Amino acid sequence: MGDALTLMAPIAIFWAGGIGVAAIDGWRGMTARGALVVHLAGFGALALLAARVLTSGPVGMIAGNWPAGVGIRFRADPLGIAFALLSSLVLIVAVAYEAIGGTPTRAFPALSLFLAAGLTGLFLTADAFNFYVFFELSMISAYVLTAFGGQPRQLRAAVIFAVVNLLGSVIFLLGIVALYHVTGSLDMTDIAQRMAFAEQNPAILSGTLLFVAFGVKLGLFPFHFWLPAVYTGVRPSIAAILSGALTNIGTYGLLRFGGEMLPRELSLAAPALALLGTASILYGAVQAIGRAAPDEVVAYSAIGQVGYVMIALAIGGAAGYGAAILFAIINALNKTLLFLAIDLRGAFVGPAVAIGALSVAGAPPAAGFFGKAALFRAGLTVGDGAERAALVALIAAGGALSLLYMFQAFGRRYLEPRAEERPASGRGRRRLVAVVALSLLVFGCWPEPLIALSERAAAVLPGRLP
Repeated sequence: MGDALTLMAPIAIFWAGGIGVAAIDGWRGMTARGALVVHLAGFGALALLAARVLTSGPVGMIAGNWPAGVGIRFRADPLGIAFALLSSLVLIVAVAYEAIGGTPTRAFPALSLFLAAGLTGLFLTADAFNFYVFFELSMISAYVLTAFGGQPRQLRAAVIFAVVNLLGSVIFLLGIVALYHVTGSLDMTDIAQRMAFAEQNPAILSGTLLFVAFGVKLGLFPFHFWLPAVYTGVRPSIAAILSGALTNIGTYGLLRFGGEMLPRELSLAAPALALLGTASILYGAVQAIGRAAPDEVVAYSAIGQVGYVMIALAIGGAAGYGAAILFAIINALNKTLLFLAIDLRGAFVGPAVAIGALSVAGAPPAAGFFGKAALFRAGLTVGDGAERAALVALIAAGGALSLLYMFQAFGRRYLEPRAEERPASGRGRRRLVAVVALSLLVFGCWPEPLIALSERAAAVLPGRLP
């Protein structure tokens, strides 16, 4: 009973908090601050669950005490916990950003809590169809959030985001149906066991459908076409949520479905993953270099950065999965910082953006250095000398291009004459981005907690099959 309560508490807190905040009438500032308190409470419950999982092992339960194989199973393991904590932290920062500046509507705080409930449930479920249910709860909340602000540009971004991601949701549902058709089960553990004996062709079809769905969520090349228009069309807090929290669905889904349930198919797809990852890295970098507006540079950078996750998945095994998880965590923090800071002016902002730029480029002393270092180490574990040299060269070239386009954008915004014409932004928001930037420096100097968490999370997944 105690484990079940600990497991379900974060979801319950976010869900009940969302209903409560949505019902509050009156002063909008109260709803924003109330939502922030609920987010902090939910994060605290996740931290307690993480402590339980990391010290005593995974926690599981079946809802309603139904028999195994019939009831919906929930499970907290280091992989799910890592992404749940990350997404919750990003949402806390985004909600704090809006609360400090005075949110224009009470819909945002409530929707952020429903999004947190959906994401947390998605990361803690062990049932494929329940994953889809929480997936849709997250996406519905995100569809409405993208229109937050009500300006024509934001409404256009919302329409693009909804149409493209609804298509991705349909493809994902077809992938779940295909998995059930092949295995006769929706329990993730059962699927993983039965897929090892499934015929290869239907298994590959299931994996392909799931990969396309998650590729759309990630904005991976060639499924990237919606991402720049949406990320540059929404408010900074929403761009931070989309890039720092919602994108985690794609990375986590590829790790959970590919690494755990379809390891054979993921291994077979390694060359294709490496090719798509390379294309994303180079395409995102070239497009970012050609953009003048800083928000467009960061948006196209997001396309390139997910390419590194694909490279890590192509490598596979403990080294590749660990690198993918570590890089995804740091990349989410990078994008959260940059999207929130890019439109601010005044003290702390320039150094904060510079730290974010260093982290994206993988340069010390920012945390991004260790994300790229993990990819280098993983690249040295695969194939022959030529293959290792190609992977290392790609990662190095991508880092050099990242350094070029990030500091090109930084120079245009902060170093050119008259770059600081606009008045200083609110002190609270500037302090908030300074704290996020400082956290990237802290993790750059003390990366052991993130490295240990990513290694524990990667250990959940089986090694790459020969």
